[in-house]
Order: sequence, then C-alpha cells, then structure tokens
Amino acid sequence: MKPIDQHAVQKWLDDFIGKDVYVHAETTNGAYASSHGRDGVNVGVYIRNIQVSFSHAKITTDNNESYRVGLKTALGWLYTEGLTDWTIHNEDKLLLAGHDSEGRVRVALQISEQPFTYE
Repeated sequence: MKPIDQHAVQKWLDDFIGKDVYVHAETTNGAYASSHGRDGVNVGVYIRNIQVSFSHAKITTDNNESYRVGLKTALGWLYTEGLTDWTIHNEDKLLLAGHDSEGRVRVALQISEQPFTYE
C-alpha cells in the first residue's frame, strides 16, 4: 500500500457510482492493533460482502495525514474515517486502510464489483 492520493482515490470512487458493488469495512483496536497496557474495552466492526449502490462518494481530509470516505446510499451513508493508505488489487478492487504509527490496521474500506474472497 502507498499513502493516499486523494485525486486518484476520488476517481476510483466515482467509477463505482451507480453500480452494485461489494463492500468490506472494518475498524478495530483489538486483534490487529491491541492496546496493551491501556485501560478500556476493545471495540471493532467487521462487515464483508455487503452489496450496496451509492449515488455519491467523497474522500476528504482536514490535515493530509488521514482521510475519510463517505458513500451515500439510497437509505443512508457509509462513512469511514482515519484512512492513510491505498492500493488497487487485481486491477478492479479499491483497498483503503488506516494504519497506526506501528503499521497496524485500525480501519479498512474495500470496494469491488465482485465479492471478496476469504484468502
């Protein structure tokens, strides 16, 4: 993965508008990014192969250190914040992730016209 290029990612997001796509989204401070020695409860969300269609997509940033993506669906929004890196997998899957300073995944958003496999 490489640091997010906001314009390139926006182009990919725009290419998915109006299509039935599959989404993988997760956030965690647990399994991938354990908070050893800190008080608190581990939290996380994991969804995979949820099929959606969105009419609007936007990537924004306040500080050029992390980004957020919003996808507007017919019934609401899917919103992911804290993204830092991106890549294209197999020429058709947009993969976005947010890593902490030690390289651990904190958040992920992936979009594809084909279901994601469990490799």
